[in-house]
Amino acid sequence: MAGRMMRYAALAALLQPLALIACDRAPPAPAATATTATPTTGAAQAPRPAGPERLVLAFGDSLYAGYGLDRGQSLPDAIQARLRAAGVNATVVNAGVSGDTSAAGRQRLAFTLDNQARKPDLVLLGLGGNDVLRQISPAETRANMTAMLDELKRRDIPVMLTGMKAPPNLGADYVARFDSIWPDLARTYHGTLYPFILDGVIGDPALMQGDRVHPNAVGVAKIADRVAPLVKERLAD
Repeated sequence: MAGRMMRYAALAALLQPLALIACDRAPPAPAATATTATPTTGAAQAPRPAGPERLVLAFGDSLYAGYGLDRGQSLPDAIQARLRAAGVNATVVNAGVSGDTSAAGRQRLAFTLDNQARKPDLVLLGLGGNDVLRQISPAETRANMTAMLDELKRRDIPVMLTGMKAPPNLGADYVARFDSIWPDLARTYHGTLYPFILDGVIGDPALMQGDRVHPNAVGVAKIADRVAPLVKERLAD
């Protein structure tokens, strides 16, 4: 627990300057996502297993988009590679947009789903990091996440949430209201939950980029090692 709190404290120390950066980045218009929701590339070179293709839509922010990484090194790429290595004929579509808040994601979700080749077998939903950087009200984040889950439920698309946590310097009340969003929604919508997408990575310079917020390729690989088995299990369901 102490180690985890130290990692969260590292995020807290970066909160104020990064909040200014995030606020300077305007959310993209929904139409701009048509070219960002594309199959991952690096993992596509791996042999494709036999069996029906499973389509996974990775819908999130820069932690999905692969901010600061070379082409083919994003988290969706790494998850796709691990699924295929495990014998799952999966294509993971990267619909991550750097700078997206939960509100921006809510605006573009239906558009992104409508422009897929077919209905996804699973959506990985990873938003909230930019909300906490901007200190957006947890009630607003919860409402946006709920709206997106309602849309996925309406379309009968299973979901897996990769959660976010608030740094402790925002105060106990904010942290409690923010951190409870993902476990609450996972229970309500029967979704699989990976509680904190940066768990085991944030705070370790060997696993993070120079900004100390985004994982490097090694950090992404560590996250994928933990997330991919949950994706495989959910696809099996």
